[in-house]
Amino acid sequence: MEGIIHIRIDDRLIHGQVATLWTNELGATRIMVINDEVSQNEVQKTMLRIAAPSNVSTSLISEEKATNNIKNGKYKGQRVLVIAKDPQTLVRLIDNGLDIHKINVGNMSTRDNTRHIKASVSITPEEEAAFHELLDRGVEITAIMVPTDKKVYLKDII
Repeated sequence: MEGIIHIRIDDRLIHGQVATLWTNELGATRIMVINDEVSQNEVQKTMLRIAAPSNVSTSLISEEKATNNIKNGKYKGQRVLVIAKDPQTLVRLIDNGLDIHKINVGNMSTRDNTRHIKASVSITPEEEAAFHELLDRGVEITAIMVPTDKKVYLKDII
């Protein structure tokens, strides 16, 4: 996965913390949102592009396109921060051949049928199952809101 420097789950996608703290801390040159719905919604894509720093490129693309682009080395030489809304997306990316070893969970909002596991992280039973699937596959999952937070491992709280 040439060029991919960090993978984050954050249901807010591109927002202040991602646009400033994470992008600067990581030295990201591109923010890639992987989400099939967003990739088809021009209004949402425009709003997310506005939220990104002006000196950082954006890709707001489907799972299929992201998988193909990453496999084909399209981001070689770049520093790409990947953002997905949920862990199921990352399970599918691995199923489709991407070699993912580390994930950080930033924010998963409280919704119907969620349980709160950490400040700003609430998960559904389906999301919890996906996290367990990722952990069983050897993926290291941290739950860090901002780069200066103490590292918390998801395996210790679910």
